[in-house]
Amino acid sequence: MAPEEDAGTELLLQSFERRFLAARALRSFPWQSLEAKLRDSSDSELLGDILQKTVKHPVCVKHPPSVKYVRCFLSELIKKHEAVHTEPLDELYEALAETLMAKESTQGHRNYLLPSGGSVTLSESTAIISHGTTGLVTWDAALYLAEWAIENPGAFTDRTVLELGSGAGLTGLAICKMCHPRAYIFSDCHSRVLKQLRGNVLLNGLSLEADITANLDSPRVTVAQLDWDVATVCQLSAFQPDVVIAAGNAQPRAPCAGGVLAAPPSS
Repeated sequence: MAPEEDAGTELLLQSFERRFLAARALRSFPWQSLEAKLRDSSDSELLGDILQKTVKHPVCVKHPPSVKYVRCFLSELIKKHEAVHTEPLDELYEALAETLMAKESTQGHRNYLLPSGGSVTLSESTAIISHGTTGLVTWDAALYLAEWAIENPGAFTDRTVLELGSGAGLTGLAICKMCHPRAYIFSDCHSRVLKQLRGNVLLNGLSLEADITANLDSPRVTVAQLDWDVATVCQLSAFQPDVVIAAGNAQPRAPCAGGVLAAPPSS
């Protein structure tokens, strides 16, 4: 394989890996590029590599997305294979059979790879609206804000950060892991969101402020109930923040630099 072809294959594998771990919309995957690669190849090695980078990825095995998502992804992968190759690929069918036998869940995981080599893992509701709130899933605005923060760590280093409407916690967890704040306050107003937030903080190896076993090298982390629509200046000041941030649910029009967090915007 020529060096340029090898590099192209590696980029394709990386794209599938990052999108799948973050449970991005299947339409955002580079399916056309995959089809072109499969036509040029006489074997199914590429599909086997994709399987290892996605469904069988160690992070995915430990913190898998929803069963329905994995099933749909594998079905699409099988379609691409069957369109080019006449011989079935046992690995793909075995993986699909496992999902057909698995129980559905109301929760799934998204895993965002960080430039440091680590990751942010979120447990989320599989429904956009659940328990009367949209805060149990991650919105693109949170991803864009996290990307900006990682590119501008000086805005948060050694500072106390208050985030309004933290939702599932992506932005704050990325900042805690990459920007070294002194303290970070996640906040939201919905009880279910707050419960999920606390769970995601612990899932990512951070400790809540009341934990006496907290790692002194990590920021002091607090999850607070706060309705930013009616919060007063006095209430906000009580947290003594140096920085206050928030990400709205609407997707911003301005493009965001790609590759900071491994979850490209869906197209």
